[in-house]
Amino acid sequence: MTIQDRNPESDIPGKPTSASRTTLSHIMTNNDTNLLGTVHGGVIMKLVDDVAGAVAGRHSGGPAVTASMDEMAFLEPVRVGDLVHVKAQVNWTGRSSMEIGVRVLAERWNEAAPPVQVGSAYLVFAAVDGDGKPRAVPQVMPETEQDRRRYQEAQIRRTHRLARRRAIMELRQNRAAEGIED
Repeated sequence: MTIQDRNPESDIPGKPTSASRTTLSHIMTNNDTNLLGTVHGGVIMKLVDDVAGAVAGRHSGGPAVTASMDEMAFLEPVRVGDLVHVKAQVNWTGRSSMEIGVRVLAERWNEAAPPVQVGSAYLVFAAVDGDGKPRAVPQVMPETEQDRRRYQEAQIRRTHRLARRRAIMELRQNRAAEGIED
């Protein structure tokens, strides 16, 4: 499926990737640490969810809720005093869902060096109306070759999510048919 033939019946104008690209920055403090003295992974995950939610809301023009987090990779530890930048953008859109790609960078407080990538994640958000029902979103319009690559990779992740869901449902149905209760 190409970008152009997805959701042709929608009368919502598409939006370029740059329209909702967002960065959230936060300085890490002692309140953010785990027992090892590094920043707790859950603190980073909260920042990731926060910035992804902002991107989803900007792109969809209203409320959006976290539907899933496909991956959260922690690449390097984050320490107290680090200035963390959480960058996010819409990679792909469906009828009411959006995949948001997130990169987490940290600038070491005691080094005059460029930020280091310390994490990444992919989240799926669903746009909802005032009653919590799904609502249509504008299609994302990739602007650069990197945006187009991210769009294509997001389609692969979506295909895998759907296949995994189907396989699990089929397994559960087969187990139920065999009289096995979970």
